Amino acid sequence: MSPAEYEARVELAACYRLAAHYRMTDLIYTHITARVPDEPGHFLINPYGYLWEEITATSLVKIDVDGNKVGDSPNRVNPAGFTIHSAIHRSRHDAAWVMHTHTRAGVAVSSVEEGLLPLNQIALQFYGRTGYHDYEGIALDLDERDRITKSLGAHPALILRSHGLLTVGESAGQMFSNMFYLNRACEIQESTLAMGLTPLVVEDDLARHVTAQYDQMAVDDGDLVLEWDAQMRLADRLDPGFRD
Repeated sequence: MSPAEYEARVELAACYRLAAHYRMTDLIYTHITARVPDEPGHFLINPYGYLWEEITATSLVKIDVDGNKVGDSPNRVNPAGFTIHSAIHRSRHDAAWVMHTHTRAGVAVSSVEEGLLPLNQIALQFYGRTGYHDYEGIALDLDERDRITKSLGAHPALILRSHGLLTVGESAGQMFSNMFYLNRACEIQESTLAMGLTPLVVEDDLARHVTAQYDQMAVDDGDLVLEWDAQMRLADRLDPGFRD
């Protein structure tokens, strides 16, 4: 494999290990994928049957947007994972990295009509930047792909109703940060509403202002690069074997 592909594999394996560390897994289900650099139509996905803390750079499976394995990997690919991720990889050229989770808080928020509410600073990162996709059953119908991409639009995040969360990014760091904070916003919303008190909802003008501040900070300070470097150091401390 090329050095660029190996680097993508290392970062993707790190994403799986970090997601396991942050308890964003669902046993062997759900997926994180990455487009293979310099190989149009190819992307990397987890081997079906592996726990996320077991995944390594070389165990990842390379497939095309039609679900065919590229290479001689002995591992299977989950059909539902192929449906959701291939939908985005084939339509959003800026979405080189895609992450989908079934966390408790994420599924909880996806299961209420209001979705993610603008209750706090973390949630405001996604104000006006989150799509919603109505539940159609287990994602096995390839016809659903067009509807998934329409629901996502140009947003960095998608809430799959009665299902879970999805985020995208141009880089591993951007995608993972989007998911970390989207899930955190869902956790905070769950805790806030559980108190049974009247929640404070941030007004539209202020919410849009804070979202713009988040965007400007990312451009000016390079926060995402610093954040991802720190995450990679954490992955190495947890177990550097993900690089194998």
